Amino acid sequence: MKVALVHELLTMRGGAERVLKILADMFPSAPIYTLLFDEKKLGDWFPKERVRTSVVQPTFHFPRPTASGRALSTFHFNHHLYLRKFPSAVEAWDFSEFDLVISTSSAFVHGIITNGKPKHLSIINSPARYLWDRTHDVVKEASKGPLGFLKRWYVEKIFHTLRIWDSEAADRADVLLAASKTVQRRIELYWRRESTVLYPPIDDFWFKTSLTPNPSTEGGGAKKRKSYFLIVSTLVPYKRIDLAIEACNALGRHLKIIGEGPDLARLRKLAGPTIEFLGWKCHEDIAEQYANATATIFPGDEDFGLVPVESMACGTPVIAYRSGGALETIVEGVTGEFFDEPTKESLQEVMEKFDQKKYSVETCRAQAKQFSREGFEKGLKRAIALIMQ
Repeated sequence: MKVALVHELLTMRGGAERVLKILADMFPSAPIYTLLFDEKKLGDWFPKERVRTSVVQPTFHFPRPTASGRALSTFHFNHHLYLRKFPSAVEAWDFSEFDLVISTSSAFVHGIITNGKPKHLSIINSPARYLWDRTHDVVKEASKGPLGFLKRWYVEKIFHTLRIWDSEAADRADVLLAASKTVQRRIELYWRRESTVLYPPIDDFWFKTSLTPNPSTEGGGAKKRKSYFLIVSTLVPYKRIDLAIEACNALGRHLKIIGEGPDLARLRKLAGPTIEFLGWKCHEDIAEQYANATATIFPGDEDFGLVPVESMACGTPVIAYRSGGALETIVEGVTGEFFDEPTKESLQEVMEKFDQKKYSVETCRAQAKQFSREGFEKGLKRAIALIMQ
């Protein structure tokens, strides 16, 4: 069976890209189609020999400055400049040589055209949130500044066109797999289509991490953590990392932030002396930080969210906003806690009462195992077997 993989943007490492990497491992000979590819960032995960880019892939790049002012050897793609070109770009790909196409879509690639020959199975991370449930927030943000009225007019015009295309293109895939029940509901609401939930997996690597016994503790067998909270995230506004920063500023609590992204400069300005930005870290370093943290904070409204599951796999509970995919992964009072409002005060209240000692490492890890790679692969193979009948 000849398989092709399709993914919107290969420009940063996130949960969707981790799922694609698992698919790439499962189908090692499958080419990977994408709209934009940053080889410097993702070439070690997806060798350029496997990647087939779109006509919108730029032939020139702009160095991205670091906080210190020095240019990195990586490149920055502002994909928002290409939004109106993406529908025609994904429709231009020819998949007639394949038997099966698997797409992982957050906006556009569910709309590829397969002409009826190959079957198309689309893993939906979410219908494009900036076109649907977050569209008013995006338009409001675009309205700011001296040219806000022009930006608002442009955004409203292009979003209207893209919503029409998105609704029509949603009928093209043979089968839709939703990343969570939250996403399944959006698919039904915006696209009027049925879907099956297949939770994204975490890699088996995370289950290999545990706290090292502290020999200085009485009995030699207790496990000791350091006193800090942790965030692991791409630094973008909708992740609401500012809530955690403001809460930790007010409480004087140590917060470590792992990740990089365009919101870094703004977040640094908000941060007090107890906030530490660690930048990008490898899996081994992240696992160590997870395992030693008091708790991982997950303050955004996410479609699913791999970070809480990774944290629990390392034995660490999670404090999350009571919304979205976190409600499907965290057991309240057992593997973590929720704060009810997207405000620093609501988060601060939970952090003040939080007692890490009440959460069992073993219970956290057992909960995370429900989202294993083995389970994901079995579910995907069942879906493929059905679609290829």
